[in-house]
Amino acid sequence: MTPASYPPPDGPLPTAPELAGAASDFRLRMAVIDCESEAALDLTRDRHGRTINASAAATARAHRDKAAVEAYATHLAPHAEALLDAARLALDELPPSRHLAGWRAVLDGLAVSTAEIRRALDPPATPGSPAERVQHTALRPHLAAWADHGSIAGNLADQQGGPRHKAPLTDEEQQLWTERAQAAQRRGELELTESWYAADGQPITLAYLVEDDDSTVVALRGDPGAPGWQVIGHYAHEYEAGKALPAPVPPGVLRADLSRFNRPAPAPELSLQDLIRDVVEGHSAGDASNALLGAVQRGYAAGPMVRLQELLEISGQFASALETVQGRQIAARLAALSRQIEFLTREVEEAAEDLGATVAVLPPHRTPVLRARPRPAVGTTPPTPPPRASTTARHR
Repeated sequence: MTPASYPPPDGPLPTAPELAGAASDFRLRMAVIDCESEAALDLTRDRHGRTINASAAATARAHRDKAAVEAYATHLAPHAEALLDAARLALDELPPSRHLAGWRAVLDGLAVSTAEIRRALDPPATPGSPAERVQHTALRPHLAAWADHGSIAGNLADQQGGPRHKAPLTDEEQQLWTERAQAAQRRGELELTESWYAADGQPITLAYLVEDDDSTVVALRGDPGAPGWQVIGHYAHEYEAGKALPAPVPPGVLRADLSRFNRPAPAPELSLQDLIRDVVEGHSAGDASNALLGAVQRGYAAGPMVRLQELLEISGQFASALETVQGRQIAARLAALSRQIEFLTREVEEAAEDLGATVAVLPPHRTPVLRARPRPAVGTTPPTPPPRASTTARHR
């Protein structure tokens, strides 16, 4: 990619949908590149995730980084500055909300990445040279930033000058429909189907309001699990609701410092199937003890039980971060389950150590059974199979 690939200053300006589409196309292409590179890197690892072919792994990463630069040149390089300008204009028009400062920081970060990509590739390194590999590797975090967060800029650009939602219900109608929906919720006949946040930071939830075997799509504003939510519209079907309601904005992230497209190398791990196999194929108490200790191993190459506890903890954090009543309740349940797994992990570790301390082996009367059958001697006739039982044909 060279500076000539950027559009001239006097060229035609792309439309807002084209700008949003550029960000979406780049993210989609990066997702494909990521899947392809992970498949290639998997071939360089053993079954525990350890790299056993460093040269092939380096080649796969170099191919990934080069493909990412080419994807940026194709989809975003001609539109990045215009996309950021349109996103900033749209951001200035939005009503005050908690997420606007964070979005502005994201746009500033994307602008820095755009400038860094342009500077690094002016001029580009010689194709296929070691300098090109170094250049592409250095640009990886900036390309990943666009793939991770370009959807925010694209969403803002797409909303610029778009229609503003107007409440289709009068105050009296809104109160009536809200009371009907609340009554259905108490009966267990308000079926939530989808939720999103509008640009003003308010949550919107679609639900089916069931009454007398008939259902109506209603839109709720607020947390359906807490008092105070209201019905802001009713529709014949979800498509009609989607066209009438405020457009969704990109959802938030659990951890602001993680990247979907620039992940660290996975830690080695033992699967439960491997540990079970080690016990089944073992002969001594030490074999079973080591398998159990592998399941509760802590640290970098943590075992499955420790990973399960981590999963419960991070899922609890996710549920709490939803900032809903039900989310906080589920977070408390997951925290309790995590403590139970921690207790079980300690119990398994103690049992494993006690088992290993027995230094026992399986008794010899537990003899194996050979699966292979002896082949018949040459020239002998194999035994005749038993005759089939005669059956009477059935007539229709």
